[in-house]
Amino acid sequence: MAEKIKENQFDEVGVNPFNSPIPGEALTSSPDNPKAWERPPEYTDEDAAMKAVYLELTNISTLRELVKIIDQGIALDEIAQVILYKGYTEGKFSPDMMLMLAEPTIYLLIAIADYADIKDYVLYEGEEDDPDGQIPDDDITPINMDEEETVETKITEPTEEVLGEGLLSRVKKELPSKIKEATKEVEE
Repeated sequence: MAEKIKENQFDEVGVNPFNSPIPGEALTSSPDNPKAWERPPEYTDEDAAMKAVYLELTNISTLRELVKIIDQGIALDEIAQVILYKGYTEGKFSPDMMLMLAEPTIYLLIAIADYADIKDYVLYEGEEDDPDGQIPDDDITPINMDEEETVETKITEPTEEVLGEGLLSRVKKELPSKIKEATKEVEE
């Protein structure tokens, strides 16, 4: 008499647990044909790598889609992570360089949002619930516990320290016209 085989948790989900890489399989790939991230990176200088990220983001078709997703409320830090991870997997820069480019990339995305007149962009997921990230209204004077006259302000535009002098001048000169061109094509 044939018994009916009971379905298990993998059958319900439609996943075959035996259809996965063997542990250590990645270490057996041919050294003659390495992956992009296993070779030396294309950019080893932070300024050159940031210029490459800038050029990729300001391509008109990319810029058009970027403005759309920023306007939809996708967090800028998540967009930066995707951009930088893509560059890493393509062999453009090392993991260390990828981490060093995170801040300038987010500032570049802020500049893109500002030039596209998107004022309510999301910097990071959960930003609304973070009490440390909230800025007091203009009518509230911050209390300075150290009796000093300096008051911290939120930086909303890229500075020379973050992007570098050459890239900052390109952002200020080129980016507004490129955004105008990209958003004009969307409106038509």
